[in-house]
Amino acid sequence: MTESDPDALMERVAKVFPDLAGLPHRILGAGFDSVALDVDDRFVFRFPRHQEAEQALLREAALLGAIRARLTMTVPDLVLVASNPLFSRHHKIAGDHLLATDYDRLDEATRARLAADLALFYAEMHALDRAAMRLSGGRPVKPWLPADAIRAGADALPDALRDWAVAVIAAVAALPPDPHGEVFGMFDTHGWNMAFDHAAGQLNGLYDFADSGFGPLHQDFVYPGWISADLVARIIDAYETRTGLSIDRRRVHLLAAMLRLSEFAEFSAIGDDGAAAMAAEIERFSALPVPA
Repeated sequence: MTESDPDALMERVAKVFPDLAGLPHRILGAGFDSVALDVDDRFVFRFPRHQEAEQALLREAALLGAIRARLTMTVPDLVLVASNPLFSRHHKIAGDHLLATDYDRLDEATRARLAADLALFYAEMHALDRAAMRLSGGRPVKPWLPADAIRAGADALPDALRDWAVAVIAAVAALPPDPHGEVFGMFDTHGWNMAFDHAAGQLNGLYDFADSGFGPLHQDFVYPGWISADLVARIIDAYETRTGLSIDRRRVHLLAAMLRLSEFAEFSAIGDDGAAAMAAEIERFSALPVPA
């Protein structure tokens, strides 16, 4: 498993890129799958922790190579470094995460611009040729937990939320197939994958396409909901205007609820501390009005 020692990782970088030796460096993020190293605030190097993560990085690099020139949005110029073990490099996209508290402070013009930029991103992603994306390594997105597992997890919620969860699960089960079928999408467009310039009020780019793939079109709109339901509504409005497609807001809302229940069940099953935070998020989300 890859270490999280920034100096040890920098030694690996410097062996391949000696011109970067001695520059400032720090751990940008360390998860189960990989460790990201920021070098001189200009480059990001990613080091897979295990074989499955290495295969995911190979696939992500191929997918980004296929889509980057077709997007207006800036995405990583990911380059694989043929070292042993393999790692990657890309130019850092300037900006920080966009969280719910950040969005609440944005003015009307900034919110409108953000929604328009993301709607264009969605439209361009969904227009990608599916056959070409399959040849580049595209595959179905990772499924959420099965409904039975989600229902079992909901038993750990307070009574009021449990009743809400059972209703959501039943409503999702009753949904017909997505009217727009499957598309290639990011399926991870939340604020932790955004490079947002808070001073300028501008989204500079998106990153982490490891979870991108083929899935129901409506499901792709779920993830900005971690930031704000208002942002989701604005994106959908702008997307409909741009593409001429009609988006079922109730379906998006139900899928967003199901995602939260799936994550709660997953956290609860492994005894993760995130279960309590997800329960609080479910309580917040359950109070939102269901779009018509």
